[in-house]
Amino acid sequence: GTLGTHEAETTKLWVFESTPTMSSYLTAICAGPYAEWHTEYANEDGRTVPMAMYCRQALAEAFAKDVDYLFDITKKGFAFYAKTWGVPYPYAKYDQIYVPEYNAGAMENIGMVTIRDQYVFESKVTDAYAERRVVTVLHELAHMWFGDYVTMKWWNDLWLNESFAEFTSTLATAEATEWKDAWATFSSGEKSWALRQDQLSTTHPIVAPINDLNDTYVNFDGITYAKGASVLKQLVFYVGREKFFKGINNYLNKHAYSNATLADLLAELELTSGRDLKAWSAQWLEQSGINTIATEVEENEDGTIRQLALRQSASAEHPVLRAHRLAVGFYNEDPETGKIVRTDQFELDVDGELTIVEAAAGKARPALILVNDDDLTYTKLRFDEKSLKFAAENLYRFDDALARSVIWLAFWDMTRDGELPAKRFIETSLAALATEHESTTFRYALAQISTTAWHYAAPADRAEVVEHVAAELFKLSQAAEAGSDEQFQLITAYLGYGEPGDAAFEANAKGLLDGSVKLDGLEIDNNFRWTIINALSAINAIGQSDIDAELAKRETTENREFALGARAVAGTAEAKEWAWNEALHNDELTNMQLESVARGFASTPRVDLAEPYAAKYFEVADWIWQNKTFHMAEALLEGLYPSYADPATLVDLGDAWLASHADADNALQRIVRGNVESSHRTLKVRDFNASL
Repeated sequence: GTLGTHEAETTKLWVFESTPTMSSYLTAICAGPYAEWHTEYANEDGRTVPMAMYCRQALAEAFAKDVDYLFDITKKGFAFYAKTWGVPYPYAKYDQIYVPEYNAGAMENIGMVTIRDQYVFESKVTDAYAERRVVTVLHELAHMWFGDYVTMKWWNDLWLNESFAEFTSTLATAEATEWKDAWATFSSGEKSWALRQDQLSTTHPIVAPINDLNDTYVNFDGITYAKGASVLKQLVFYVGREKFFKGINNYLNKHAYSNATLADLLAELELTSGRDLKAWSAQWLEQSGINTIATEVEENEDGTIRQLALRQSASAEHPVLRAHRLAVGFYNEDPETGKIVRTDQFELDVDGELTIVEAAAGKARPALILVNDDDLTYTKLRFDEKSLKFAAENLYRFDDALARSVIWLAFWDMTRDGELPAKRFIETSLAALATEHESTTFRYALAQISTTAWHYAAPADRAEVVEHVAAELFKLSQAAEAGSDEQFQLITAYLGYGEPGDAAFEANAKGLLDGSVKLDGLEIDNNFRWTIINALSAINAIGQSDIDAELAKRETTENREFALGARAVAGTAEAKEWAWNEALHNDELTNMQLESVARGFASTPRVDLAEPYAAKYFEVADWIWQNKTFHMAEALLEGLYPSYADPATLVDLGDAWLASHADADNALQRIVRGNVESSHRTLKVRDFNASL
């Protein structure tokens, strides 16, 4: 159309060619003065596929540095998927557009993927986050085939799109990019998410019933993505990789540009593999919950193994035992290097309650017996006593990133089940952080140490434990390689341990800001400045005027979010009241600003500040659900939960709320229930640690 007074404007008519047959939810239109970059790909079917990337002009300078790299990752993905599935990229172009205020990670619109622009890096980020961006790019690309070229018939099979994209993007990352340890990333990041969600009462089968619109929302969760992808990894091992991908090729060709179901996929995999997948599907996809596999060892007089048995159990709520195809690894010290390395491995099918590992009989007992070596199945692990003791003392010496991740995740699971003392988990983890280089494992270990110190340690010990962890993290950050990812993660984590009146902490944080405390190679860039300001605000070492002055230096979209968060995190009752009201009632806040305020509100680790909001949270939950859109309600109900309040209070109030809300929307109940159950767990684990 013409634009009023702008006489120079002329009418333009754009004619687009018809698209191939596509599912209606995969369309998108993006408009704006985006900065743009272009390249092309020589597609495996002989066509030339144009590719483009776009971002906001304000981010163009930063993004320009990464564009060639991201095009390269995309092209590696094109080649890997075309080869692995035997189907070349099917569409006419491939654009990736980094958009602001995006409430998901990214979306697989055909030919034009939208990606949250937090993935445009203006400041240093962890390697874990940089790798996550690569996995995200390859995840959305995988959807072009799986989800777009063939689309599920109904939302109950939604998990398959997501699990498949999550599994194959990890595979592509590990095998086609420089991030070779992507399966360790998957174990530490995805599986820990699945483990947490699968042990809540709100867990559901991977193939979840979809009764209403909200069910589709809440099922975009750790079961759909992370457990589903873990189970697909197990399926690939169960049927064999070559046979699996042959089945995928047949499935894609048979159902191109149309809809399919889980049954269609399993039928193809049964044909290529000869395995009965109906029984497999019934156990793994249609039943909730996670199994535990415990190791039982009997020794002969001479220290060789008389019998190695694997005992499988299930929870009372979900009493299903599953068939697992897995590997058992033997680990010993390598006398040359002093590293702990794998010296033997056995593959077998584990089924039912008791499975004997026949191949192990008569062999010398190793220092560690690792069930689920290579992380091929989805299960909780419990070690035999000797293996547990050895691994707890020697985790840092294990050579293989994936083995470390599997052991670490088992230790974390035991810690949150109240079976491994909090102090032991912390000591083992701190020792391993001194030598760990897999960034995602590093990131999750830091988060787990934090939860353990602040929430799981015995209340009488907490102050001492927190102080000890903070001191060790600072020491580790000083010892870390200059400018390294580990240094960056350690000092960032250290800045989360401030307490009001801690003069040494305040001096360190202020020193980092003014340059009087230096870590070689650590750049105090924009985002890291805000990390420090946040830490100082939390202990009331700077005020609102300082935050305002910092924002005035460089007022960007991102820095406005940081400033709101820094104000909300301040360690005063007034700041909490401001943040609470702002999050609930300021409709001017964008999604990202709202999340920033809620995060700041809830992340000050002080019982006295959180306690008054325990009752308020349960009073306002219904109002939030009725008055906010699903995504905003979820952000508020998850973000404002005052988890630093006394868990006994939260449990009493929470149980009462749940008892009186039996008829509330399923999605609302699930969000609140997840929070309340985490408080139940905190109470239980804290009592365990207090009893030691």
